[in-house]
Amino acid sequence: MQKSVHTKPVFRRRLSAKNWLTILLIALPIVFLLSLLIGSVNIPLKSIADIIFNPDQVKSSWVYIFRNYRLVKAIAAVLSGMALGVAGLQMQTLFRNPLADPFILGINSGASLGVALVVMGTGVLSGAFISGLTTLGDISLAVAASIGAGLVLGLILLVSRWVRNVTTLLILGLMFGYATNALVSLLIYFSRPDRVHAFMIWSYGSFGGVTWNQLRVMAPVILIGIGLVMFLPKALNVLLLGEDYAKTMGLNVKKTRFLILISSSLLAGTVTAFAGPIGFLGIAVPHIARNLLRTSDHKKLIPATLLLGAIVALVADMISQLPGSHYILPLNVVTSIFGAPFVIWVILRQRRGETSFVV
Repeated sequence: MQKSVHTKPVFRRRLSAKNWLTILLIALPIVFLLSLLIGSVNIPLKSIADIIFNPDQVKSSWVYIFRNYRLVKAIAAVLSGMALGVAGLQMQTLFRNPLADPFILGINSGASLGVALVVMGTGVLSGAFISGLTTLGDISLAVAASIGAGLVLGLILLVSRWVRNVTTLLILGLMFGYATNALVSLLIYFSRPDRVHAFMIWSYGSFGGVTWNQLRVMAPVILIGIGLVMFLPKALNVLLLGEDYAKTMGLNVKKTRFLILISSSLLAGTVTAFAGPIGFLGIAVPHIARNLLRTSDHKKLIPATLLLGAIVALVADMISQLPGSHYILPLNVVTSIFGAPFVIWVILRQRRGETSFVV
């Protein structure tokens, strides 16, 4: 007697990757507009067009807040979210580790050391925290953070030639991070209180301290880093199957690894320089993108991660503004409150074997 097979009815159909990309593409300008409206000062939606095209027809205070604070902050959030999201995606793919982020090998510590040397060694960092950054100061911050991150990565790459075990490499990266953090602590110990205070505020993370002068430096560097990623989707797909397999497929693994690390250090280092060491975005955003698109194909994941990273960064910034009040939370507090539970969820899914990390 033939047994009947009962199948579970499907009540909803999953959206395709193309549909999700379309939704994210539509959602980004909406969230961007909301970020321009939300704050301690209420600016009506109907006044936005007048602020842009007819500033004489609205309050001068609204024009100043919109142009010199909210607009530049929203652009900085978009760039930072994109940068950290796609840098985290690259690190997770390179190490085939779902908990990797842009700072896993000490990029964060190296960038912090570079900024600490500039801030507490020369007193350049004043800006929103002290008295204003010059263009030269902006460039020195970006260069210092990127060099600091790049030097740590360079050490890791040098050591990786003799260490084949990924776990050992990650442990070495952690040790390098501890060493650079010790140097930062030493600088703090011997620095003037005002410079230490400026560095501590920077370490909390904020898009609100970014100025137009800083954005002129920040944007091109991040766009260059993102541009490098655009040449790597096929290589990243091959790397998911392991470096040995990638070599048999004709991939130049050393060159690809070098480009990934250069791109990640530029992206994470620049964001860290201007917005501080923002945590959890680099871990969470790639996983959200994978779960939405149900794919590990980087041709789809890279644009999805860019869009989603921008949206998540804007939402986190809006939450940190505490709409309706004059208080502002540190950005890292918001990302940690929402990011930590997500990382715990990823770990638990991985233990149950539910987290797929292959194409």
